[in-house]
Amino acid sequence: MALDKEPMNTNSLSESLDLDYKTIQHHLELMEKHNVITVMGEGYGKNYFLTEQMEENMDELKKIKEKAGVDL
Repeated sequence: MALDKEPMNTNSLSESLDLDYKTIQHHLELMEKHNVITVMGEGYGKNYFLTEQMEENMDELKKIKEKAGVDL
């Protein structure tokens, strides 16, 4: 959901979500593998964006989130 607002690098996501850098890095790798996000840039300058497919399905994710009572 954080990347729905703006593209970010691993460090920015770590700070924004108050989570360990390695945890963010692990989950970004999984999301990229499953076509949820895409990457532009290299090294520390890598920025992560939602894929077009994920953007098209964001409303469904929000419905699931609300149904589950989760605040993301």
